Amino acid sequence: MASDIGFVDYVIDQIRTSDAVTYKKMFGEYLIYVNSKPTVLVCDNTAFVKVLDCIKPLMEDAQTGFPYEGAKEHYIVDVDDSELLSKLVEEIEKVTQVPKKRAKK
Repeated sequence: MASDIGFVDYVIDQIRTSDAVTYKKMFGEYLIYVNSKPTVLVCDNTAFVKVLDCIKPLMEDAQTGFPYEGAKEHYIVDVDDSELLSKLVEEIEKVTQVPKKRAKK
């Protein structure tokens, strides 16, 4: 089941940051970027973030799941908790690099 753009807009609205927040649609799902860095994956109207050491203290009680078949395990984020979501995005953005552009064939 593909994610709803209204849910993606809600997640973006919940991220309280002055940084640039954008999204890209991929195969019916969405990846949210902060400062051109991938931070939140939205699949089946559920927000996921990578399991990273920098956010483990924030997510110790969080559920985990797999956003799509073949994916690594991710934390499932309560998007209604704007404070937590914003803190997660801030921490993830610090340790994530801007993806390198692939050469066209």
